[in-house]
Amino acid sequence: MGESIARVAMDVDMPGVREVASHFELLDDWTGMPDFLDAERAFGTLVVGEVDGRIVGYGGVLRRGRVSHLGDLYVLPEHQSSGVGRAILDRLLPSDTPRVTFASDDPRALGLYVRQGMRPVCPLLYLTSPPQEASRPPGAEGREPPGVREAGMLDARISGGDRTGALSWYAGLPGVTLHVTGGGYAFARVIDEDLEVGPAGGATPQDCVDAVLAAVAAHPGIDEAQVAVPGVHPALPRLLEAGWEIDDMDTFMTTDPGLVRLDRYCPHSDLG
Repeated sequence: MGESIARVAMDVDMPGVREVASHFELLDDWTGMPDFLDAERAFGTLVVGEVDGRIVGYGGVLRRGRVSHLGDLYVLPEHQSSGVGRAILDRLLPSDTPRVTFASDDPRALGLYVRQGMRPVCPLLYLTSPPQEASRPPGAEGREPPGVREAGMLDARISGGDRTGALSWYAGLPGVTLHVTGGGYAFARVIDEDLEVGPAGGATPQDCVDAVLAAVAAHPGIDEAQVAVPGVHPALPRLLEAGWEIDDMDTFMTTDPGLVRLDRYCPHSDLG
């Protein structure tokens, strides 16, 4: 094993970063447009792990207020368990601010995040459903949505911090729409023939549920809808009863269990 370093990514590093991301099939839903790696650089920090001049891993955070959301930590298989991942995290995550992440089922990653001060809180379940399984709830016919700034104010109270800049960036991407129902909001993006919903939230758990279902109902021509639901969210049994299915699962981890209102929030899988 050669000499390894961790440092903040520069423009010239991005082809190497995307090569690592492509190895793990992370960019399949982001072709032909700015992607979440661009967002991490613009609204957070992207750090590369380098061995003998070659990028073998990277990590990225998105910040909302003081909260650091660890969105990515990937190291090529031949360099895993070599200390590269820990070096990236040490450079990437401030030690004196709240942190959250969605951890995979890799026990090495879970242990690494625990050593960074985070603790498992609940499963984060990725649900999928044909849109005809979800209908617009009574009283949720929708209204003219406010600007992203207004939706961002509610998002900040639910997600742990302000990220209006990142939400504005996301809202400007092709295929992204903002849906508002009563006291809730939901961003949605059409990806080929599928729909990804999130982030979404509400002043109450029901407001969050209504916004998610309204976003799905507004796209009747898609094949499948996808949403990430914390295991403690009251929407989970309702969506499962309506025919949604659990497709995958991560673990929501944080340094502060009260940081995010998990009973009224559905995050975006890449943006938190």
